[in-house]
Amino acid sequence: MKILSKKGDSIVAEVDGVQKEASVMLLGEEVAVGDYVIVHAGFAISRLDEAYAEETLRLMREVFSAEDMS
Repeated sequence: MKILSKKGDSIVAEVDGVQKEASVMLLGEEVAVGDYVIVHAGFAISRLDEAYAEETLRLMREVFSAEDMS
């Protein structure tokens, strides 16, 4: 998910138009608006490189699109 806003340890992140609130308190590194993170159970658990995140999202969309066709 891409971080849209950050206030303290709380972020709002988005993927494909879906926005979620999450905490970044479990990350061992600083994150900023525009960064990509993996969010699970309300917590950002990993920061991703932008190119890797975009490629991963592209592949996920491709897989889910193929599932919708079957």
